Amino acid sequence: MLVVGFPSGALQANCYLLAAGKGEPCVIVDPGQDAEEPVAQAIREHSLSPVAVVLTHGHFDHCFAVTPICDGNDIPGWIHPDDRDMLSDPLKGVSSETAAFFGGRLEMREPSDVRELTDQAVLDLAGLKLTVDHTPGHTRGSVVFRCGTEEGGRLLFAGDTLFAGSIGRTDLPGGDMRQMAASLRTRILPLEDDTVVLPGHGPTTTIGRERATNPFLTGLDESVPGPARGL
Repeated sequence: MLVVGFPSGALQANCYLLAAGKGEPCVIVDPGQDAEEPVAQAIREHSLSPVAVVLTHGHFDHCFAVTPICDGNDIPGWIHPDDRDMLSDPLKGVSSETAAFFGGRLEMREPSDVRELTDQAVLDLAGLKLTVDHTPGHTRGSVVFRCGTEEGGRLLFAGDTLFAGSIGRTDLPGGDMRQMAASLRTRILPLEDDTVVLPGHGPTTTIGRERATNPFLTGLDESVPGPARGL
């Protein structure tokens, strides 16, 4: 399996390309700000054919380039319906400080082909099977994607639900710490320790490492504050 990842944009959100191997169809995960050219470069370098974009949530640092990439390659973009409105109103899900940083104006529009993700759906894309888990907390429509590898490994594209040593913030519009705690307890903690976590920001980690060391996964309760990660 081929996984190409890189951070992009002012908030350094991670974008990933996933394929069975070089010269194969690929899925693009979370193309955010300034991701269009690095995605095109990775496609050329590895002779890939994009078939879809999948989004872990609607914050613009994860989906700002979704429309030019989708429409430019005539492919669909997938997002949970609870976050779909942010594709055309990107400031809806951000803090007032973030909005001010961008001058109170940030324009986006939906791709021509938008498809909605549902909980526990299995997407058959690029010869790969991605299982969708709805993980509200960072946003109402946050999801993670689980995928197995031919070598028997397990991958989790975690978006801003889980980071190395931290979790996504819950103090933005649509965020909810109670929902985040429930998502972590029911959707993240049950995963196998050897699951490789590819988060929306920061370095790769594993479920086992986070189970052992992440303070937000230890004794989960509703009083745990959300850290300032993501937007």
